[in-house]
Amino acid sequence: MESFSLILAIVVVTALAFDFTNGFHDTANAMATTISTGAMKPKVAVAMSAVLNLVGAFLSVEVANTISKGLVDEAGIRPEVIFAALVGAILWNLLTWLVGLPSSSSHALMGGLIGATIASAGVGAVHGDVLVTKVLIPAIAAPLVAGIAAMLATRLTYALGSKAEDKASKKGYRAGQIASAGLVSLAHGTNDAQKTMGVITLALVAGGAVAPDSDPPMWVILSAGLAIALGTYLGGWRIIRTMGKGLTDLQPQQGFAAQTSAATVILASSHLGFSLSTTHSVSGSVMGAGLGRKGGVVRWSTATRMFVAWGLTLPAAALVGALAEYVTGFGSWGTAVVAVFLVASSAAIWKLSRREVVDHTNVNDTEDTVEAEPAGVVTTAIAAVTPPPAGGAATAPEDPVPSFPSQATAERTPTTTTTV
Repeated sequence: MESFSLILAIVVVTALAFDFTNGFHDTANAMATTISTGAMKPKVAVAMSAVLNLVGAFLSVEVANTISKGLVDEAGIRPEVIFAALVGAILWNLLTWLVGLPSSSSHALMGGLIGATIASAGVGAVHGDVLVTKVLIPAIAAPLVAGIAAMLATRLTYALGSKAEDKASKKGYRAGQIASAGLVSLAHGTNDAQKTMGVITLALVAGGAVAPDSDPPMWVILSAGLAIALGTYLGGWRIIRTMGKGLTDLQPQQGFAAQTSAATVILASSHLGFSLSTTHSVSGSVMGAGLGRKGGVVRWSTATRMFVAWGLTLPAAALVGALAEYVTGFGSWGTAVVAVFLVASSAAIWKLSRREVVDHTNVNDTEDTVEAEPAGVVTTAIAAVTPPPAGGAATAPEDPVPSFPSQATAERTPTTTTTV
């Protein structure tokens, strides 16, 4: 085996940096609904999520093996290719975090890896069958399955709680939210942390540090778990705000249904080795839960921007990864140029984010960030056939957000404007 070279060390550090951005970018996947409904304090929620992300990283290596052994041809990969792929993924993560859009870190990584691999070794080095069956199909199916499951689960929770005392019911569902949020965090660790493990293992194979077809070494599992846990603890507050308040207003019953549905989909996909986007799954479940409550409104303008970001993630990260690989092809100085560009771009994005700070103190404030949106034709159609929740009419959340009318007001006011 070759020694642990400088370029290999750079790749490992960059991969852990990506894992860190994955943590704070995707914290919203587990904790947004729990925070937005007040079930947990923001800092406590992200701390719990961080610990469970770390635990989840040790539960399986199936997804890691999909990345390191299945997606691209190991024989045609150099460490510089993986470095270029990570550049594309990190920059896309930071850009979408800056604007508060819950895009997929997983697909950013996949896109960067595919683009850099094609630029280096040609289209034949990408295993198209794996890309379709374990990446693209789950990307489409996951939000649909999670959304439908969450919508049905929301209706079921309201039906089962029709005779329950409202205050006691909400207290019980808040406790359920905490448990289901923990399950999502555990699932996130089993899926997303493994992607970085797979990339590092692929780099080690490409650099000759480990044998081909090897599972991730223990130090790789530990370092990837710690990196994503640290990023999770710092909290991606901008995306938490969008996921928790920007898509819909959730009551505890809906939050519990959304998180349980998403966790089930993610854990099943991890077991099967699907490189699933937890962002897609949770976003789909949040929208499904929003549609599952009578009078619930999904803000389709926010959802549309999110869908556009999903569609752009793979090609955008692939383009940046391919360009970065082209520059690294000029030798050591090219790799140095790409590294400087990555650091400078990251610093610039961070500086821009300081113009409007979003943290645990204002993550649930929506007056200046989300505009009220009337019920669109999709929401209206689904609400028309949705049975009323417990007690006949939906009750308003305990702590309504000032920028949105209460649920009671929404039900008394007929909708005259339709939007898509």
